[in-house]
Amino acid sequence: MKKVKILGLVGLLLVLLSAKSFKYEVGDAVADFKLKNVDGKMVALSDYKSGKGVIVIFDCNTCPYSKAYNDRIISLNKKYAAKGFPVITINANDPQISPGDSFEAMASQAKRKNYDFPYLIDESQNVAKSFGATNTPHVFVLQKSDDKFEVAYIGTIDNNSRDASAATKKYVEEAVDALLAGKSIGTTNTKAIGCTIKWRNS
Repeated sequence: MKKVKILGLVGLLLVLLSAKSFKYEVGDAVADFKLKNVDGKMVALSDYKSGKGVIVIFDCNTCPYSKAYNDRIISLNKKYAAKGFPVITINANDPQISPGDSFEAMASQAKRKNYDFPYLIDESQNVAKSFGATNTPHVFVLQKSDDKFEVAYIGTIDNNSRDASAATKKYVEEAVDALLAGKSIGTTNTKAIGCTIKWRNS
C-alpha cells in the first residue's frame, strides 16, 4: 500500500513538472486557440488556415519595450498581411496587477493607434503559458504546414529595442522573408527582450 502511494506521488510530480515546463519549440505544431478581440468578437488561430502563416506577438499597453516596438508591430502587419502572414497580438497581463492592460485600455489603444490586426485578451493566460511566452513583446512566427501551424521562429523583433532605424538584424522580417521564398530561416531563436508578463497570483 505504501509503495502504491509513493508511485502515485511520483507520477503526480512528473505530471506537474511536465505541465509547468511545457512550451512550444521551433518545429512544434500549435494547438488552435480562440480569444476575444478588442471589438468583442472571438478570433481563432484556425480562422487563418487559408493563409501561409501568422505572426503571433504577445504584447501589452504598458511595457516601455512594447511602446517602443508598437509602430514596428503595426508595420509588420502592413508589410506581411497581404503576403499571407498577418499579425495577431495577444495581451496576457493580469489587469489586477497592471490596470493599464485592462480590456477597456486595450480597446482604447487599438482605436487610438488604428490597429488593423487583432488585439486579443488572454484572460486565463493559458495561451501564453502554452506558447511559453515570457515577455512583452515576445514573437512566434507560425508557418502553415498542411492543416496545421508550426513554430518557425521564436524571440524578439530585431536587435535594437530602442531605435528601429538602428536595428541591424530584423529577425522577424528575415524569418518571414525566408519562409515566403521557400528557404530555411537563418536564425530561428533569439532572446525576447521586454517586460515580464504579469502572471495572475495563484
